[in-house]
Amino acid sequence: MPFALPPGISPARRRRSGRSGRAVRAVAGAALLIGLTGVPAAEAREPGHCARQHTLRVPGAEHQKLSCLGELTTAGTIASGHTDQADWAGLTPAGLETPSGVPGIQIDGYFPDDSATNTNHGWMHDSQFVIRLPDRWNGGLVVAGSPGVREQYANDRAISDWVLSRGYAFAATDKGNTGAAFHQHGRRPGEAIAEWNDRVTQLTRAARAVVAQRYHRPPRRTLATGMSNGGYLVRWQLENRPELYDGGVDWEGALWRTEGPHLLTFLPPALRSYPVYAAGGAGAERAHREMVAAGYPAGSEFLWPYHHRYYWDLTQRIYREELDPGFDGPTEAGTPFCAPGTPSCDADYDYASRPREVHRAVDRIALTGRIGKPLITLHGTLDVLLPIGEGSDVYARMVRDAGRDRLFRYYRIEGGTHVDSLYDVFPDRLRPLTPCHRSAFTAMEDWIGHRGRPGASHTVAMPGDGRDPLTDCRL
Repeated sequence: MPFALPPGISPARRRRSGRSGRAVRAVAGAALLIGLTGVPAAEAREPGHCARQHTLRVPGAEHQKLSCLGELTTAGTIASGHTDQADWAGLTPAGLETPSGVPGIQIDGYFPDDSATNTNHGWMHDSQFVIRLPDRWNGGLVVAGSPGVREQYANDRAISDWVLSRGYAFAATDKGNTGAAFHQHGRRPGEAIAEWNDRVTQLTRAARAVVAQRYHRPPRRTLATGMSNGGYLVRWQLENRPELYDGGVDWEGALWRTEGPHLLTFLPPALRSYPVYAAGGAGAERAHREMVAAGYPAGSEFLWPYHHRYYWDLTQRIYREELDPGFDGPTEAGTPFCAPGTPSCDADYDYASRPREVHRAVDRIALTGRIGKPLITLHGTLDVLLPIGEGSDVYARMVRDAGRDRLFRYYRIEGGTHVDSLYDVFPDRLRPLTPCHRSAFTAMEDWIGHRGRPGASHTVAMPGDGRDPLTDCRL
């Protein structure tokens, strides 16, 4: 995803507030009516640097702030304060090149909402977004939801910088709730995650309208992309709102499926078995077999200590709290690192035996595989937060079973793991996925531009001698 926040952040007590799902739907139609207002043809012929910025209105936004910037990529936005480095920390390898030379307009703002977990700009308001409109536009729009429970700038280094350098307009959302206590925001279990899908739809409609205002014509192509939870959002959009997009690139998306597998089926075995394996002794071999059976591939053991310490426990507890708050009664998101056998311990969680309403909560956010536009999925074979065998391998079968194989390509990336920054720690064992995402994105451009269909789904081997894994990923 990554789902978790750094250690030491404790979710607050539950405060399930009413969400603004009705507001999301109410402004959706307005986005199409208000946002396509014409501008004088003379201006449209020569946009110029930040031309017409004062005429731009994000349909449905409660608040917006426009900035004319000499640099829209992080080469400039770090210094100008138009990104948040903490939001994308740890998601890309340190040596990733930063493109530059992209002047244009940035719009920051938020849609109506009644929760306040996002503190960017001092607004204390959720459903924040960022829209970037380069002066030199290629006719396309890229929309992304944030990974994990991060905010709207989380994709700036991994995705925004690169697509802006290629001339795309870019839009991203915080998904409507953020942080380790995201589960507090919803009237019923599953609704906080369901809001993520509504917010991406809302932003896509609004961003398409703003693009038409800025450039005097709608985008020729609109692409959805994102990593982890952002990849899940790509899948959901192409299954449920395909008319808004021309295609999508899913980077290690999370899988939610009513009958499983999903987070709540493969994380508890790790919480039970890893401590036994790590302790060594008589039970270690059996615990290792249990880990592998749960989906954690043999050969990924060097990644297990880090994920046990920072990801598995917190991820299980906060997502279980969102979908099954009754498991631990009044306790807020369980007991950290509890031992199996402790009352209401998430290490003992058994999704299959939980009441029907828990499965209904998962059903509210479940995927089907019935994509309506071209989709490319890529996933690392050494992902131990969302193990590939319990995630994208299953989703590929779902797409095939739904009869949508012709719209799908799936690339299993040998040596890729969930967080690219781990490549800096294990450069001899891992490869970053960012270059693979870029290769998949250009393949999608060719596909929807009728310049050639991507190669058949397959496993992409580790780069050989003489190939730079920071730039080279040949699909």
